[in-house]
Amino acid sequence: MLLTVVADYGLGDLAFAEVRQRLALLLPAADVTAVPVPAFDTVAAGFCVCQLALGEGPADRIVYANVAPRRDRDEPRANNAGERLAAARLDSGVLVVAVNAGAALSFLAAEGVPVRAVDVADHGSQFRSRDVFPAALAALAAGDDSLLGEELPVGPPPKQAVAYTDGYGNIKTTWDAPPAPTGSRVRVRIGGAEAEAVISDGVFEVPAGTMSFAPGSSGWNGRSFFELLARGGSAAEVFAHPRSGTPVEIVR
Repeated sequence: MLLTVVADYGLGDLAFAEVRQRLALLLPAADVTAVPVPAFDTVAAGFCVCQLALGEGPADRIVYANVAPRRDRDEPRANNAGERLAAARLDSGVLVVAVNAGAALSFLAAEGVPVRAVDVADHGSQFRSRDVFPAALAALAAGDDSLLGEELPVGPPPKQAVAYTDGYGNIKTTWDAPPAPTGSRVRVRIGGAEAEAVISDGVFEVPAGTMSFAPGSSGWNGRSFFELLARGGSAAEVFAHPRSGTPVEIVR
């Protein structure tokens, strides 16, 4: 069984090591891997969840996402309460278990996948992904759907925005159609930064030193999402490392 953990604590963080140990205790046969995202970045988490859940892979895989900024309510929270745990079983057999926070499940829900509440406490520990959620994850992994409750409302993912920045500094966006004809030079604005990019059919179909805006390596259900790639450099540096969810605008 392949179990991928999408979380806002990094690979070298003590938090991931503790979660890994708890998962090894409850799911000893699982091959656990991790995908770190920036702190509280539910947009990047949701994008990764959908890419992993809807992409090719073994049918018995699990995507477990925990990015929980506890921003669902502004007032003081008793007993470390936060957003609820939710789950979705895809027709392919893939199981997704994630905290229903921000856009963490928005990309998946936008594809018509029902997201249901998991009957487990939403409180009891500052570190729920170690102390509270793994037991429910293990039960769901074993096929026990008695924990699944009502379908939850999930908001839409951001449109035409930054979705995820990879290790090369390529900016994956939620644009799924070209903003101008292939070969056009456009001015792209992300936050307070602007740069010129060439609309192309492939991210490397521009000369070195040029920024492309083209269908990238991410997408699902027949759609490819556009990404900004600075050939020979880092698009993320050019655009001052924008946070996921920041609008990607074509200004001219």
